[in-house]
Amino acid sequence: MLDLDEVGGRVERTELPGGLRVLTETMPGVLSATLGIWVGVGSRDESPALAGSSHFLEHLLFKGTTSRSALEIATAMDAVGGEMNAFTAKEHTCYYANVLASDLPLAVTLLSDLVTEACNTAEDLESERTVVLEEIAMRDDEPADSVHDLFAETLFGDTPLGRSVLGSIESIEGLSRDDVDGWYRRRYTMPSIVVTAAGRVDHQQVLDLVTAAFADRLGGETGPAPLRRGDDVVLARPARPTGLITRKTEQTHLLYGGLGLGRLDDRRYAASVLEAAVGGGMSSRLFQEIREKRGLVYSVGSALTHYAGTGSFSVYAGCSPKRVPEVLRLVREELARVAEEGLTAEEVARGRGQLKGGLVLGLEDTGSRMSRLGKSELSYGEYLPVREVLARLDAVDEEQVRAVGADLLTRETCLAVVGPYRESDLDRL
Repeated sequence: MLDLDEVGGRVERTELPGGLRVLTETMPGVLSATLGIWVGVGSRDESPALAGSSHFLEHLLFKGTTSRSALEIATAMDAVGGEMNAFTAKEHTCYYANVLASDLPLAVTLLSDLVTEACNTAEDLESERTVVLEEIAMRDDEPADSVHDLFAETLFGDTPLGRSVLGSIESIEGLSRDDVDGWYRRRYTMPSIVVTAAGRVDHQQVLDLVTAAFADRLGGETGPAPLRRGDDVVLARPARPTGLITRKTEQTHLLYGGLGLGRLDDRRYAASVLEAAVGGGMSSRLFQEIREKRGLVYSVGSALTHYAGTGSFSVYAGCSPKRVPEVLRLVREELARVAEEGLTAEEVARGRGQLKGGLVLGLEDTGSRMSRLGKSELSYGEYLPVREVLARLDAVDEEQVRAVGADLLTRETCLAVVGPYRESDLDRL
């Protein structure tokens, strides 16, 4: 029996003048700490002309600040055996460092310097432009990666959610220093920033370090930026039925699905249980039917993605081109069966158990807990204790899963394909 009193450490939150938020979770049993500085800006905020700016900027910030060169930044972190990196998503950007708890002051100093004092010189922009273009080329060379961007484009169309976080070759080549630096000056403001730390940390110590690091930027009566509403992407159906990238590959990569639930939808817990049972693991219906019983694929599985105001439900499969029609037929039949009949009590219980175990196991390291704090604050405006999330999953019953399945799995669908196909071939799928 899981002891809920042992799940999760003490979480504290402070809102500083100017809207900067600081959240910590204390984990006494570890010797390390992970610090994250989150900015509530991502590719969803970009216009077509500025597509890829958030990700480009994430790269550029590591090139140097007004007080440190790129080498000095890297050397300082390497000297204490720490790791520092960043990632950009559709709705946020995160800069993080994992260090020994005793080196937390250094992590705060370095990351805050990156976020507030980046130089973004024209010379650095040109050198990093090549790096970003290489990253796009690397994505394009990996069909399993490119099919996900293609699916987003097919589902959401010419909207901010339909465009790749990386941008396009055309948009990256067209970005100027003023474009990227202007994005930085406008978007990296205190109301949009959240600082999170997890591990052997003390909330007051983190608060003191952050206050000192951001001192001259704190003040005024401005509060945190409001939660993202999602009004920029309002769709009733997929933007188009199919998307295709023709490639001479040994495997064809497929993503099939449709619009899902926004992240504030109360049905998201039931939908998660549904997804876990349908395609979330080796015991799932899709894996058992398509891989284990028939051996048609190496990989098959489903995914739920939640954004502000909308989301997606999708099924991925990779298989030989000649097996694509049969694999798609089986996926459609299984989803239709679940939509009509729901899941068994055993499947619902197994789905709940899978999600609960995955949640708790995912909190074994400081990075996962730091990330959970940041995403909770930016996406939901609140932090739900682990025991509360587990309780909400426990409350999901067969009828709730049946109802959400009858909705999600009967919506209009679209299909993204990367492989040796032509447009005319898609009509037969």
